[in-house]
Amino acid sequence: MLYFFLIGLSLFFGLLIATLLVVFAIRFRRRPGDGIPQPIHGSTPLELVWTIIPFTLGMGIFLWGAWLFFAMSRPPDNAHEVFVVGKQWMWKLQHLEGRREIDELHVPIGQAVKLTMTSEDVIHSFYVPAFRMKADVVPGRYTTAWFQATKVGEYHLFCAEYCGTSHSGMIGRIVVMEPADYQAWLSQTAPGAAGARGPGAAQPASVSPAAAGEALFNQMGCITCHQAQAGALGPSLIGIYGKPVKLQDGSEVVVDDAYLRESILHPTAKIVAGFQPVMPTFQGQLDEEQVLQLIQYIKSLQPPGTGGAAGVAAAPAGAAEPAS
Repeated sequence: MLYFFLIGLSLFFGLLIATLLVVFAIRFRRRPGDGIPQPIHGSTPLELVWTIIPFTLGMGIFLWGAWLFFAMSRPPDNAHEVFVVGKQWMWKLQHLEGRREIDELHVPIGQAVKLTMTSEDVIHSFYVPAFRMKADVVPGRYTTAWFQATKVGEYHLFCAEYCGTSHSGMIGRIVVMEPADYQAWLSQTAPGAAGARGPGAAQPASVSPAAAGEALFNQMGCITCHQAQAGALGPSLIGIYGKPVKLQDGSEVVVDDAYLRESILHPTAKIVAGFQPVMPTFQGQLDEEQVLQLIQYIKSLQPPGTGGAAGVAAAPAGAAEPAS
């Protein structure tokens, strides 16, 4: 609608100006015997008209476009979540249910799909021309994008950011399926082994990211400090996601994916008030997929009776000691 409005507005004023040029040129042409007209030194009403009208139209277009931009940038609440890790030169993807894929993404038709993306090395760009969507995948941070496929089929997936010698080979496909076919695919044992390359090289991984994160949480010893009890070395992580936490410097920060990631890899960056900076860094010990799994586990930790996992404890990663 905004596009057609801009086309209509351009046509209206283009035709109006062209018509007035012709009409004025004929109507007010100089005729024999005419004297030289007196110059007009301005008209306040006229100045106001051609200032207020363009300003109103311009601001209206800006606000309409900004509203559309934010609406298109926010994934729907019911979006199916997929985690994407870019790596020279492949795409590693994992569904919330646990199914893994490499250079290939299966999605159901008519379902919004939210991509949470990061890179293990350099900047990549997740580009699906048929969906008119492209988003940078940046090392050290999370970017998000979403799409909703409307037609069953296979669509090209490219990296649209030069990322090294084999950049042109960093390609894949999006496979759009009917919901029933997708559910059947999701429940199958995936062919191919971990680390395999190419379409169809999905890993069996029936373990969800949250479950894998719980195993890592225990394996890395996070459970030792992040106990939901008084005297624990680290803050409890139960129900912390999405909530503001107070830091030692008096400021507040909302516990989101970026904060949890920073706390896991750089735990002394933001210390939660009341705790000491004693948490060790896990930089170099965890890859990006494992960090995402830990974050999903922390997000799943909810107080008993709220419907989430009642996990052991969890701290706003980032705090003196976020989840491992």
